[in-house]
Amino acid sequence: MMREIPAARKTLRTALFYLMLLIIVLFTVLPFLWMISSSFKGAEAIRTIPIRWIPEHPTLEGYQRVFNMQGFSFARSSLNSLVLAIACTVVAVGSAAMAAFVFAKLPFKGSGKLFGLYLATMMIPGTVTMVPNYIILRMLGLLDTYTGLILPSLANAFGVFLMRQSMMSVNDAYMESAYLDGASLYRIFFQIMLPMVMPTLSTMVLLSFMGSWNSYLWPLIVLTSTSKQTLQVVLGNMNGMYKNNEHVLMAGAVLTILPILAVYLISQRYVDQGISLGGLK
Repeated sequence: MMREIPAARKTLRTALFYLMLLIIVLFTVLPFLWMISSSFKGAEAIRTIPIRWIPEHPTLEGYQRVFNMQGFSFARSSLNSLVLAIACTVVAVGSAAMAAFVFAKLPFKGSGKLFGLYLATMMIPGTVTMVPNYIILRMLGLLDTYTGLILPSLANAFGVFLMRQSMMSVNDAYMESAYLDGASLYRIFFQIMLPMVMPTLSTMVLLSFMGSWNSYLWPLIVLTSTSKQTLQVVLGNMNGMYKNNEHVLMAGAVLTILPILAVYLISQRYVDQGISLGGLK
């Protein structure tokens, strides 16, 4: 009898744990399911009580109105966001990987203190640096340009930290063997180091792409031309244009998350392993 009580408590705790996880999953997934369901409804069907998760009369009106907006081009803004997200990802991941390689495998006098100082910038909120960055871009004449949006991606302290921790786990014997075989530093970096930290590199790509794709405030500040606006800015304008047409807003939101979902599905298997190797587990 004494042995059955701990077993019963363990079973109860396990059941409560999974129940709590189920509740969290429901609260997380239900808004997305409601968004998808509402995007195929008409304006009146969304306000129908009781709530219908499956539309009685599905319609693509919301998606049609998204692509026929007056004053904004959803397709053009999507292309702008895609190009900018790819460019920012390449710049952010490339610069972070190179800096991490130096800090991890090419130590120099004061490198530890410099790395600590660089990490300290993570404590500064991004909104605090927006005004100085805006002034710098204005002095350089880079306002209302894609270059002005991409340049801040060069400074990525979290990316440098993540990549450095992963590169430090790589045995120095690989580099020493490559040096003896006459490999250059660039060849060691691209052909030896990067393939060996591919899980962390894939994680960085995913995080950088998501951050760039979902960026709203910085493109809103820098870009003024309608033809250059990103998808997130256009969605913000849609809130004012279609505030009484929720199905149009939901259709735009569904189209917005599709690229993020595709990138995540491609790189998802590397994410957990990459974060673990980066020292955050």
